[in-house]
Amino acid sequence: MVFDVDSTLIEDEAIELLAERAGKRDEVAAVTERAMRGELDFSESLIERVATLEGLPESVLAEVSNQLRPTEGAAVLVRAIHERGGMAAAVSGGFIQLLGPVKKAIGFDFERANTLEVVNGLLTGKVLGTIIDREVKAESLITWAQQLQVPISRTIAVGDGANDLGMMAVAGLSVAFCAKPVVREKAKIALNERDLSMLIPLLP
Repeated sequence: MVFDVDSTLIEDEAIELLAERAGKRDEVAAVTERAMRGELDFSESLIERVATLEGLPESVLAEVSNQLRPTEGAAVLVRAIHERGGMAAAVSGGFIQLLGPVKKAIGFDFERANTLEVVNGLLTGKVLGTIIDREVKAESLITWAQQLQVPISRTIAVGDGANDLGMMAVAGLSVAFCAKPVVREKAKIALNERDLSMLIPLLP
């Protein structure tokens, strides 16, 4: 089972918490909303949002990572996945530097996310390497399934925004979790209550 992170595995949009430290939360939240509705190209919107973080001290990453709140039922669902011999992965358009405490709290097995560039202890306002967009999320699900020798038919993708539609299209089962209308329309199942443990009955 592959999960989006922001507003899916966690209650927060992490980039907005970072932007708050830069005094740009409202500006960044508006761009996030448009990207999740599918109105903006995700990569371009991420570059625009990350640029607002330039000059923040690296220490804010640890502070914000400890603020992130796991979604109700996330750890229970991951435990149920493990009990059935499955694996849980997180793939995020957010940032790898924030995922440590979240992984510890929820217990997922793999993760992939963007890397914020840090130079001399300060964020540069840039992302290093490949941006985790819709296509990369889909590729991640396929790659993990191949590595684990799990048929695609036995994969589940869970997300809430337009950036998740790629992995949801290739997964055996797609779940829209408290999602934007464009995502609910294309998912096989929509869960509109913020409790991930309600997905346990879907597990094979």
